[in-house]
Amino acid sequence: MDAMEFFELSAGLWRSQRTTHHLAFKRAETGESDIEVATLTAEHPQVVEICQLHEVEASLAAGGALVRWQGTMAWDKTEGENHQGSSVMVIVPDKENPRQGRLLRERGYAEIVPVAGRYLMDDEDGLILLTEYETMSSEERFSFVSPDVRMRTSTVKRFGGFSTASLCVETRVGANLDDATPQDITPQQAKDVLASRESYSILGF
Repeated sequence: MDAMEFFELSAGLWRSQRTTHHLAFKRAETGESDIEVATLTAEHPQVVEICQLHEVEASLAAGGALVRWQGTMAWDKTEGENHQGSSVMVIVPDKENPRQGRLLRERGYAEIVPVAGRYLMDDEDGLILLTEYETMSSEERFSFVSPDVRMRTSTVKRFGGFSTASLCVETRVGANLDDATPQDITPQQAKDVLASRESYSILGF
C-alpha cells in the first residue's frame, strides 16, 4: 500500500474519540471530533496550488487529501470553544521509493503557516507523518484496525521540553461495526498504548 491508497481507504466521514496527555502538567483531557476526508487527484487545483506554494513541480505530486474537522476538548467546554478547521495535504513520493516522500500542506496544526514534512509507510502499512516546526516537532501514525476503524497515536515535542501525547480511535460514520466497535478509551489505556509508541506525534485533528 502507498500513501495515496491509504488516503483513498480513509475517504469518508469519521467520528474520533481522543485522549490527550499534557505531560508537563500531568493532566489528561478527552474530546470528540467529526472528521471528513476527501481524496484529491494530482491534477486537482488545490494540489497544484500547494505545490506552487512550496515551489515543487506539480507533476511530481501523486495527489492529496482534504481533511475537515470539528470537535471539542474537555478543557474548552467551560469556555465554549470548538476545535475546527481544514487542511490540504499533498503527497510527493520519492523517486526511488514511493512509500515515502514529502508531505506538503498549506498550513500546519502546531503553527498556522505553510509547512513541508515527510511521510512514510511502515512495514505494517501504517502511515507516519513527520513535521519539524521552528519551535517544535511532531510525528503521527495512522493505522487501520479494520476498514471502518482507524487508530492514531501522536505526540508534539516542544524544544523547551513540553510535550503532549494523544490516542484517537476513529470509526467510520454509518458503518455496521458489530463487535469491532471500540469502547471509550480511558486515560490509563491511552497512556499504556502511547508508552509503546512514545515517538509518535500529532498532526492536529
